[in-house]
Amino acid sequence: MTQLLHLTERASWLAAERTGEYRLSTRGVTLADQGFIHCSLPHQLREVAERWYHDADDLVVLVIDEARVPAPVRFEAAAPGVEDYPHIYGPLPVSAVTEVIPVSRDETGRFVLPE
Repeated sequence: MTQLLHLTERASWLAAERTGEYRLSTRGVTLADQGFIHCSLPHQLREVAERWYHDADDLVVLVIDEARVPAPVRFEAAAPGVEDYPHIYGPLPVSAVTEVIPVSRDETGRFVLPE
C-alpha cells in the first residue's frame, strides 16, 4: 500500500495521541469541517509545507500506513488539471501512524523535510 504523509503542528498530534484518533483536515480546519484529512505523497510535501505552513514552527510529519486506515482513502484533485492528492474520509487512528518526524528549518529558513 501507499505511504501517506500528513503535516501538522506537534500540539495537534500530541492531542490525538491522548484520544487515539487524529481529526484535523489541515491547519485550522477540522475533519468535521472539511469532510476529509488532507494528505500528501512524499514528492508533494514541500509544496504543502511552503504554501500552508510557511509561517509555522514546531511541525511534525505523520507517516501513515494506508493499509492501517479503516476509512476510505481517495486520490483527488483540488481543481481540474491539478495533481491528485490523497484524502482520508474519516478519523485517522493513531495506530495507523508508523512514524512521527520532526520538521526543522535549515540556516536559510527552508523546511528540512523527510526524503
